[in-house]
Amino acid sequence: MDKWICTDCGWIYDREIGAPEGKILAETPFEFIPCDWRCPSCGARKAKFEPLIGLRFPKGGLRAD
Repeated sequence: MDKWICTDCGWIYDREIGAPEGKILAETPFEFIPCDWRCPSCGARKAKFEPLIGLRFPKGGLRAD
C-alpha cells in the first residue's frame, strides 16, 4: 500500500513524497516508519492510520488547512 490516511484528520501519507516535516524520506514504506511517529497535521499516533483505498473521508469530514 502506497498511501495511508489519518482517521482523525484525513492527512494522507504518500510513500512517493514521504513526510519531510516528520523526517520521513520519500519512498519509505509506511511499515518502516517508527511506531512513535505522529501525524504531522493533528498529532495522532501512527496506529490511527489506515490504508487508503479509493475515496474515503475521516470521521467528522474533511478539514481545510
